[in-house]
Amino acid sequence: MVETTGGGPGDGTAEVLDRPLPDGVRRRVVQIVSDGFGGLTVGELPAQLRQYARFAPNRRAKFAGNAMAAALETDTLFRQRIGEKLREAQPELAGALDSGSPPPAADPLDVAAAAYVLRPTGWVKLVTAAGEEAQRADAERADEESRAELERLREELEKAREQTRTETERLRTELESAKKEAESLHRKLRAALSDVKRGEAALRKVQGEIEAVRADGQAQLSAAVSETRRLKARLGEAEAALEATRRAAREGRSVEDMRVRLLLDTVHEAAQGLRRELALPPVSVRPAETVDAVEPGRMTPKDIAARALSEHDPAILDQLLALPQAHLVVDGYNVTKTGYPQMPLEKQRLRLLGQLSQLAAQTGAEVTCVFDGAELAAPVLLAPPRGVRVLFSKPGVTADELIRQLVRAEPPGRPVIVASTDREVADGVAKAGARPVASAVLLKRLS
Repeated sequence: MVETTGGGPGDGTAEVLDRPLPDGVRRRVVQIVSDGFGGLTVGELPAQLRQYARFAPNRRAKFAGNAMAAALETDTLFRQRIGEKLREAQPELAGALDSGSPPPAADPLDVAAAAYVLRPTGWVKLVTAAGEEAQRADAERADEESRAELERLREELEKAREQTRTETERLRTELESAKKEAESLHRKLRAALSDVKRGEAALRKVQGEIEAVRADGQAQLSAAVSETRRLKARLGEAEAALEATRRAAREGRSVEDMRVRLLLDTVHEAAQGLRRELALPPVSVRPAETVDAVEPGRMTPKDIAARALSEHDPAILDQLLALPQAHLVVDGYNVTKTGYPQMPLEKQRLRLLGQLSQLAAQTGAEVTCVFDGAELAAPVLLAPPRGVRVLFSKPGVTADELIRQLVRAEPPGRPVIVASTDREVADGVAKAGARPVASAVLLKRLS
């Protein structure tokens, strides 16, 4: 129903909507106001809407929807300004509404919302028609949903019936199976009861036999206990007799031991007294040494050198170290840098000294290892291994000179072997009577 208020004929502003604005139309109207809101200055806005001037369109539509709808309805000037913004944004739709022929393909809600804002002649009919169209669409949608729901319920009912039939059939089958199983269990139960009765009879028989065996065992146990007591008594008597025998033997042996010890002490003291009276000197010559004979000559390092062995054969070193009181002097760094020069000096020393310790233990020879300490700022902290003497040369003194000093310090005739590849060292110690050996020979022997 359309009511008219004051205004000229054909003026849409005189028309009044006699029912609430449909929800769909209202949402479109709020969106139109929100979109046109940003094109107005703060002064052009109603007072109640100025606080939303800086809101984004979507946020403005969300929080100021009711206020904008109320202002659009009550403030004619504001509605006209929004209408102008709408005409600028959608001129074709606005022109069609002014001409009274809205586009047939346009959304009825958009047409109704634009008509509500622009208020052309007949806008109430457009809004009412849009509301009815929306209600009809809602009704159709609800009807469609109801039919779909009904169809779904029918399908579910059919499925439930089918499941019920299937479940009933399954339960019937299980019932038949349970009946058969119950009958089988009854038969087994009757058989088990028969077995139990037979077992009880057998148990009673076995219990009787057990009682008889128990009585017999008790009698045998009593006899065994009596026999055990008798044997224990006899054992006690035997142990007492044995102890008496042992005691008598110990007493007799003690007397004999005392007599023997007294005799030995007497003889010992008599011998000591005789030694003091005779005052005989210690024996320095054995009887065999008084026999006139030719003794073999002793082997020296020079004799070993004359034997048919290669200078690089480690057997030469073994023969030299086998000489009595042999002394092996090793030029430490000369040997290590010949055998394993890539290792640090500390590891070179430790490896060589460990091998020399094994060699000293095997041969029993005296072993001295000399390292060059002329350039050391402080003494090297080193625990010499067993059987190896470790020496470092003093500042200003080379290891070669220290080796020559060691050779000169030895008495003439003592076998001294010097392991060094240094030709100057080898020549020097050879003049002093020592036997030079190449470092490679020592390394072969140690490997």
